Amino acid sequence: MHWSEELALKVIARNPNKEEYVCAAGISPSGSIHIGNFRDIATSYFVVKALRKMGKKARLLFSWDEFDRMRKVPANVAAVRDDYEQYIGRPYTDVPNPFADDPENETYAQHFEAEFERSIKRFGIEMDYRHQTEMYRSGKYAKHIIHALKERGRIFDILDSHRTQEAQPGEREAYYPVSIYCPCCGKDTTKITSLSENCEEAEYTCACGHSGHFNFTKDFNCKLAWKIDWPMRWLYEGVDFEPGGKDHASLNGSYDNAKDIAKEIFGYEAPLFQGYEFIGIKGQVGKMSGSSGLNMTPDLLLKLYQPEIILWLYSKTEPLKAFDFCFDDGILRQYFEYDKMLNEQRAGTLDEYGNAVLYNTEVEGRAPVTVPMGLLVQLGSVVDFNPDMLQTVFAKIGTPYTKADFADRVDRAKFWLEQCAPENVNRLRTNRNWEVYETLSDMEKEQISRLHALIAKGGYDLDGLNTELYAIPRTLIAEKGETIDEKALKALQGTFFKNVYKLLIDKEKGPRLYLFLFAINPEKYVGLLDFSYPMTEEEAKKPEAVVETTVVNNRGADDLPDEFPPVKDEIDLDTFDLVDLRVCQIVKAQEIRKSHSCLKLTLDDGTGEPRVIVSSIKQQYAIDELVGRKIIVIANLKPARLTGVTSEGMLLAATNHSCGCQLIFVDDSVPAGTVIH
Repeated sequence: MHWSEELALKVIARNPNKEEYVCAAGISPSGSIHIGNFRDIATSYFVVKALRKMGKKARLLFSWDEFDRMRKVPANVAAVRDDYEQYIGRPYTDVPNPFADDPENETYAQHFEAEFERSIKRFGIEMDYRHQTEMYRSGKYAKHIIHALKERGRIFDILDSHRTQEAQPGEREAYYPVSIYCPCCGKDTTKITSLSENCEEAEYTCACGHSGHFNFTKDFNCKLAWKIDWPMRWLYEGVDFEPGGKDHASLNGSYDNAKDIAKEIFGYEAPLFQGYEFIGIKGQVGKMSGSSGLNMTPDLLLKLYQPEIILWLYSKTEPLKAFDFCFDDGILRQYFEYDKMLNEQRAGTLDEYGNAVLYNTEVEGRAPVTVPMGLLVQLGSVVDFNPDMLQTVFAKIGTPYTKADFADRVDRAKFWLEQCAPENVNRLRTNRNWEVYETLSDMEKEQISRLHALIAKGGYDLDGLNTELYAIPRTLIAEKGETIDEKALKALQGTFFKNVYKLLIDKEKGPRLYLFLFAINPEKYVGLLDFSYPMTEEEAKKPEAVVETTVVNNRGADDLPDEFPPVKDEIDLDTFDLVDLRVCQIVKAQEIRKSHSCLKLTLDDGTGEPRVIVSSIKQQYAIDELVGRKIIVIANLKPARLTGVTSEGMLLAATNHSCGCQLIFVDDSVPAGTVIH
């Protein structure tokens, strides 16, 4: 039985006679929605499908938490606007859209919501959307907010029971579970100073200097704190199932808090909850950096993966198990495994579990054709992804896939090759390679001359070109009256091909030469083979020396380095061995509420169990540039409680005014868990 079916049965068992089951998911539009957040939707979506398969009515409820306060400015927004710090504290729905090329959406929230919803449609997923700004400001939650205010003392006690720190004197009396958005500055930097006995009216002050009166029966520009808002919405919507990151599922985590508040304050039994593991990114992606504006969104992944394969990865992996999206050649293996399962299903040989996995991947109106992705990349690179030529080559090698067959994959294959494996892309030179040409022997130069004449004349077909290429060295030997054996002839032909590659693409090897030359428009390269006229001024110019550089953020305060301290006292190897240094991969990076400097990092340390550390690198590194990277951690450092989170170790970093704080990153080839000696 598929894991989603097991969850569906549990949902039914909790409330067997319910007319319609509600499976929920939700995301805050704080920026471009990361693919990791998609697991929230996929998990609920699969449970909805399982319920429907069992004959039950079910819907997928999706909440846009756009009424949340803006906490920080993401890198892609900061890249186009340098004045958005002023909006921190406002709800996302009240922040203007920073992107001038998106005039259709007025607000920050609308821009990122539209971006995500467009990609979701491509998965064929239908959701019942809730926009929390409308829900709050319409007054739909008013009575629940007043109820929470009346029960604020009990709510504080529940929250306090899940904390490790002792409550401070007066903290309970000063606690209010709701934040008021100031009508002057628009921010939630307000403080309630008094509350009426019936909890319907309050006096408040704001950090901007404004003071005011708020009537919770008529004024609705306020929001419950997250751990109260969540269970309140469970009650309002009648939610039966909702997943969340495994951090929410941890002991004393958000779900434990919300579950108790739901039952004790709102009288609602918390929905079935399923924690899920975080998603990894495997491989380096040359152009996909924060500075380039490319984010790990569903829309980006759809440039690499067909929607069915993204759903397949989520469906075949149990929620509490991790998996990777691959930007290295692992993606070719994933396509192969998906194709194998789909072909088995179509042949009627797939087992029950496999059929359940693929049931979740079906997208209405689509029927994937299992053209081997590895072969498509290989042959596509040979023929410059020319569709007509690809069709010809497929037929030539006995796999007669048509343009219609590979239409859905060819652009993805090209995108992967150019973005993820650019070292394998073949690019024609812009001028003749005299440096190589002048090293050739007279016979080798004549070979190039005859190839140029052949290409310039044209009139050949694919087989004819292949025959002529091999004939050029053979014909020249024969014209000289020389005789050589077949082995020596093959060596001459190999050298000829190598010279052609160097003259055209600056490589000694390349794709099958006859395919390459036939697929590309001859006008693009025939001139690179013509050395019948002298070197031009442009060609005579010596190319400027290329200095290989690595672009890094200058995170320091100035350019002058600190004075270096003297070397510490000597230690022996036994002492050094007491420190357990090991490689860990960052699988998730999160902000910590009310912490201006710290990030919570969830790591894979090779043990199979996640490790959490807290590090004060929030001002130096964006979350997107950390996830997937490998670092060195002191693994046996005594755990410490930092900003409300238990930190299980410390990462290694170099700190100096000339460079700021620079983490020590490890080559991606080193497995997580490797010990540093």
